[in-house]
Amino acid sequence: MLRARAVLLTALVVCGVSASMYAAANFRNRKVKREDIEWTDVWMPNMNRHDLPRVLLIGDSITRAYYKGVEQNLRGKAYCARIATSKAVGDPALTVELHAFLPEAKFDVIHFNIGMHGWGYSEEEYRKHLPDLLKEIRRDAPGAKLIWASTTLVRKDHGSGPTNDRIRARNTIAHTYFAHERIPIDDLSGLMAAHQDLHSDDVHFNGEGAALQAKQVTAEVEKLLLR
Repeated sequence: MLRARAVLLTALVVCGVSASMYAAANFRNRKVKREDIEWTDVWMPNMNRHDLPRVLLIGDSITRAYYKGVEQNLRGKAYCARIATSKAVGDPALTVELHAFLPEAKFDVIHFNIGMHGWGYSEEEYRKHLPDLLKEIRRDAPGAKLIWASTTLVRKDHGSGPTNDRIRARNTIAHTYFAHERIPIDDLSGLMAAHQDLHSDDVHFNGEGAALQAKQVTAEVEKLLLR
C-alpha cells in the first residue's frame, strides 16, 4: 500500500511539474488580459465506453447551452464531451487548459469556437494567437477531425465587450485562417443572424435558439463522423 501511494505521489508530482513548466513556457513574455470572473466547465461522460466515436465541443457559455442538444442528437452514434471556458484567444491560459484536458480521451471529431471572450485583446492580437489554439488542439488530439464554428452576433453592442463589428472582424480573420488550413467551417453566426429574436439576453440564446444551433452542429459533426 505504501509503495502504491509513493508511486501515485511521484506521478502527481511529475504531472504537476510538467504542467507548471508548460504554463511557464506559455505565459513567458505575454501580457495577460482577464475578465473579472474567469471560469471553466469540463464534462466528459461515458469515459469507460469505447464502442462509439467520441466528439468534443470546445467553446464558451453558448457552446455549453447547445451541448446538451448535440449530445442527445448523437445518442447511439457518438459520445459527446465539452470543454467550455471563458479563456480567450490571446490568453496563454487557454492552451494550458486544453493541454490539461485534451489528452483525457481519444477524440474522433472536435468542433470548436473561442470567440465571445477576450475583448481586451485587439483583433490583431486575435489574428496573431489564433494559430496557438489550432496548434494546441493538433498537438494533443492529433487524430481528430476538426471543424471551426463562427461566433454568433449579439443583440446589443457593449462598448467594452462584444460588438457586432468586432465579432464580424474576428469571424473574417478566423474564416480566412481556417480555410487556409483546410478546416471546415460551421457558420453558426450566419444561422443565428436570421434568428435574433431567439436571444435570451444580449449575448445568449433561449432554448429554441440553442436547439437550432444544436441541430446544425450535429449535422456538421456527422459529416465528419461519416468520412
